[in-house]
Amino acid sequence: MSFLSIANLAKAFGGKPVLEGLTLGIEKGEILALLGPSGSGKTTALRLLAGFETPDHGRISVAGEEVTALPPARRNFGMVFQHYALFPHLTAGENIAFGLESRKVGKVETARRVAEALALVELPHLIGRKPGEMSGGQQQRVAVARALAPEPRVLLLDEPLSNLDPSLRERTRRELRSAIRRVGITTVLVTHEQEEAFHLGDRIAVIEGGLLQQVGRAEELYARPATRFVAGFIGRSSPLSGTVENVENVANAEGAENAEGEKVAVRLDAGPLWQGIVLGSLATGARVELIARPENLIFGSLEAPNTLTGRVAERRYGAPSATFTIELDGGSGTEIEVLAAANAAEEGDRVGVAPRAEAPLPRVFPVQRTGA
Repeated sequence: MSFLSIANLAKAFGGKPVLEGLTLGIEKGEILALLGPSGSGKTTALRLLAGFETPDHGRISVAGEEVTALPPARRNFGMVFQHYALFPHLTAGENIAFGLESRKVGKVETARRVAEALALVELPHLIGRKPGEMSGGQQQRVAVARALAPEPRVLLLDEPLSNLDPSLRERTRRELRSAIRRVGITTVLVTHEQEEAFHLGDRIAVIEGGLLQQVGRAEELYARPATRFVAGFIGRSSPLSGTVENVENVANAEGAENAEGEKVAVRLDAGPLWQGIVLGSLATGARVELIARPENLIFGSLEAPNTLTGRVAERRYGAPSATFTIELDGGSGTEIEVLAAANAAEEGDRVGVAPRAEAPLPRVFPVQRTGA
C-alpha cells in the first residue's frame, strides 16, 4: 500500500462533476505534481486532500490511516497557499512560530523548530525580517518553512511559484525541490505549468475534465502519451489528420522503442504516407490524428516521396535552433512546427517536411466521433 492513497475520489458542485473517480498512490518521500489546465479538477483534488472540501465518495488514507472524514487540523498536513498567506506585520520567525503556538508547542521547542525550518530552506538570516522586506522567492520559502515546522506527514503546494517573476522561478524551483528533498517529505503540488511540474515532480498526474488522464515521469508522458489530450497538452506538437492504410502489430518487435501497440501506416489528408504507433487496435480505414513532435521532423526536398510541402509562415529564434511554423499546401489552413537550425529556412520559403529517420514513431489516436 502506498504511503498516501487516494481511492475513487469524486466531487461535484451544483450537480456538475468536477472530479470523477480519482485514484492515485503516492510513495513516502515522493513528489507528485497534479498538472492540468484551469478547471481540470486539480485544485479540487488538493482541497479534498487538505480537508477543505468533503468528497461525495472515495477515500484518502495516510500510512494506512483513513483521513477522509477528518478536519484539516487533525490530518497533520502542511499547506502552502498560492499567495503564501504570510502575516505582513510578523517577522519570518514569528510567522513560522504562529502555527506552532496555536498547537500549544512550548517556547523552547518552538524556537528550535523555527530555526530548523528556516535552515531547511536556507534562510536562517531572515528570521527577523517581515514579508515586505523579502523578495518573492524568499517569501515563498518562508511559507514552506512555516508548513514544515509542525512536522507534517504530507506537504501540499497550491501553484507554489505562480506569484514569482519569470526570472525568479527557475532558481526558486531548484531551492524548493532541494528543501523538500532534504526533509524527505511526501509532497503533492498543483500546477498548470508544465515546466514547473517537470522540474519539481518525481511523477506527474495529468488531469483534464475531472478525469485522470495519465500518471508517469515527464519523459514517459512526453514520449508515450496515453490519451489524445496528454499528447497535445504535454510539450509542443502538431496534429495531422489522416486515414489508416495498413496495420502491423509490433508489440514484440526487437529493438522497437514504441513496442506497446500497433504500427500503422497513415495516409495524411495532405497526401504523404507516414508511419506511427497506436495504443490498442485500429482497423484499416479508421480516421486518425498523427501527433508530430517538432524535434522529430526535418526539412527535405520538395520533390521527395511522402514529404509534406508548404511555406514558412513564422520563425521563432531560440539559440542555437529555431521553431518554424509551416503552413501546409492545400488551403486547409493546417500548420506544422519543425525544430531545426536557426539558419535552416527563412519566413516565406517553400519547404518540404518529413519525419526524422532516427526519431521514435509518432503517436496516432483515433478521431472521436460526435453525435449519433
